[in-house]
Amino acid sequence: MRIAQVAPLAESVPPSLYGGTERVVSYLTEQLVDLGHDVTLYASGDSQTKAKLVAGCPRALWRDPAIRETLPHHVRLLELVYRDVDQFDVIHFHGDYVHFPLVRRHPCPTVTTMSGWMHPPDLQPLLDEYRDVPLVSISDDQRRPVPHANWLATVYHGLPRELLTFNPQPGGYLAFLGRLSPEKRVDRAIAIARQADVPLKIAAKIYPEERDYFKEKIAPLLDASRPLVEFTGEITDREKNEFLGGAMAMLFPIEWPEPFGLVMIEALACGTPVIAWRRGSVPEVLADGQTGYIVDNVTDAVVAVQRIDRLSRRRCREVFEERFTVDRMAHDYLQVYRRLMEGSPMPGHPACEKVRTR
Repeated sequence: MRIAQVAPLAESVPPSLYGGTERVVSYLTEQLVDLGHDVTLYASGDSQTKAKLVAGCPRALWRDPAIRETLPHHVRLLELVYRDVDQFDVIHFHGDYVHFPLVRRHPCPTVTTMSGWMHPPDLQPLLDEYRDVPLVSISDDQRRPVPHANWLATVYHGLPRELLTFNPQPGGYLAFLGRLSPEKRVDRAIAIARQADVPLKIAAKIYPEERDYFKEKIAPLLDASRPLVEFTGEITDREKNEFLGGAMAMLFPIEWPEPFGLVMIEALACGTPVIAWRRGSVPEVLADGQTGYIVDNVTDAVVAVQRIDRLSRRRCREVFEERFTVDRMAHDYLQVYRRLMEGSPMPGHPACEKVRTR
């Protein structure tokens, strides 16, 4: 199959540090190549891949201090894709919706994986207009705000089996990994650690627009809780293996409807259970009482920390291998691609049966 993968240009594929969408695009692209497909990756020029790389810009936009606007670069990226459109059996977009007008003007099958929160006031009119554009969700909960969009499938993210190592013997600390933004609620993680009297290690990226939040809301908590809380900043994939694998549990105390939460399956791959708030995709990803605990408040999270040794780390790894590998993700997307290429019935047609892949 001749497949185009079109990534956002904000980060390289894979990203050097933080970057969930670009990381998933990389895993999928490399797996499709390994399966023998002819894959072209449209991404920043500093990306690394076994596929054919077409650079939409010299390097990741967030890494280039000369860049002030990202939209012009993405518009040019679409021109590069559609210059080559006759070379592909299917085009897979990972950059939300800027390509929609081109999709309906060319017969080449496409699918778009929506990666963010679906905010109805912004997206409902657009999705009503483009009811013929096939979409993939990364969780069923992601669809909830716009249930009548042209959802063709739900495909959960997946990781290479060998990427992270199972660790049967945890250390004596809790872990927080992700972006340091208000909706991620690292302040809750600190409160949990304090009340449970368990050390907390925080590995988090701070974007420029979130520095004031960190300075005003989080830094005082770190100062007040020393030495219980350790802030290490952004970490690499190699460091992530040790960081997550050594934790007794990972905290995921989110305040928003997280569409997926890649860090949850990264923890499970290490055998580390997750304590997470009942928001967004969490009940789809975690099995409460098996791969972690799903909670509604800090008090319940503290109780979960005290009960974490009742969970089997081996079972966490087994669930990862059963549900969240790149093999399964690639298989699910290939099902979507074949369905689009067969065109019977065409996506967007009232008779189109929705497919849920696992």
